[in-house]
This record gives sequence, structure tokens and C-alpha cells, in this order.
Amino acid sequence: MKKLLAAAALLPLAACIKFGSEPPASLLTIRPAAELPIGETRSSGTAPAITIAVPSVPQELSTTRIPVHSTATTLAYVKDAQWVEQPGRMFARVLSDTIAARTGRVVLSARQSLTDPGAVLTGELRSFGVDARTQQAVVVYDASLMRDAATAFEKRRFEARVPIAQVAARPVADALDSAANQVAAEVAEWVGS
Repeated sequence: MKKLLAAAALLPLAACIKFGSEPPASLLTIRPAAELPIGETRSSGTAPAITIAVPSVPQELSTTRIPVHSTATTLAYVKDAQWVEQPGRMFARVLSDTIAARTGRVVLSARQSLTDPGAVLTGELRSFGVDARTQQAVVVYDASLMRDAATAFEKRRFEARVPIAQVAARPVADALDSAANQVAAEVAEWVGS
């Protein structure tokens, strides 16, 4: 009986204990603006191929949260905003789809590229967040491209800035989606040149 009373006394406390944080109401993502034709078959035997690596990222982007820089040395994260996965992987997919759609190249995975990678695009996603001082979403990608049969890498920095009305989950995600697609389009033009 004493054990039953003790358990009953602890029951109201159980409702007050939380393990971990509350999940967000929804998760955010970015989508490529360039669409691949459905049902079209491309062959690396007849079209140039390219292997696109998931970009490396600094520690602030090794998370599913959206960084906000209020000064050059101060970082916070957008409240109640969470990506469905880390920005580097989402950005790599936007790059892949955009380059395939705009250049006609066959985009290969790392495993598929073992026999003939074609051109190779690697890089670092240096910024994928908010500059609170300018109220802009900022995407900065440092790309390295080894063209087909080349013996040296070409390097180039791409940057896009899109104004945001307020630092909140949806407006920031929409602005980052737009900035990521701008950068991807510029990279595709560079790869195709």
C-alpha cells in the first residue's frame, strides 16, 4: 500500500519532466527551381558527366538550425526553425538538379563516378544563414572544378544575398531557398562554359 501511495504521489511530477526539446511544428527545406524532365534518359556515353560532392561546411552549418550573425563574431540561431537535414546535403541536391537541367550533363554519385567521374565539382558552403545587420539571407559557396581531362582545378566563389522582412522561420527559409537557387544557377553557367 505504501508503494502504491508513493507512486501516486509522484504521478503529478511526471507531467513536469521533459526529456529533450519540443520538436518544431514543421521542418524546412529548399527545392531546386530548375526542374529535370520526367522520363528523360541521359547516358554518360553520349553526354558529358559530372560528379558533384556534398560541400564541406563550417561547424555552424553542421546542424539543422539556421545561423544568424548579428555581428562579425556573434552567432545565434533562428527561433523555432529547423531544416529537414543539414544545409550541405540540401544544397548539393539543388546544385545537382540545376546543373543537370541547365547543362544537359549527367550527374553522377560518388559511387557511380568510380569508373569515370567526368568533371568533378567540390567545394565549401561557407555561409547559409542570415546577416542580421543587413537583414539578408546569405549563401556563399567556394567551388573547385576539375573539368573533363583537365590537370588543374579552377576555383571560384559564388554569393547571393536576398532581403528578408523579418528573422523568422518561414521568411528566412524562403529567402535562403531563393539565394541557394541563384548560386546554383551561376555555378551551372560556370560549369557549362
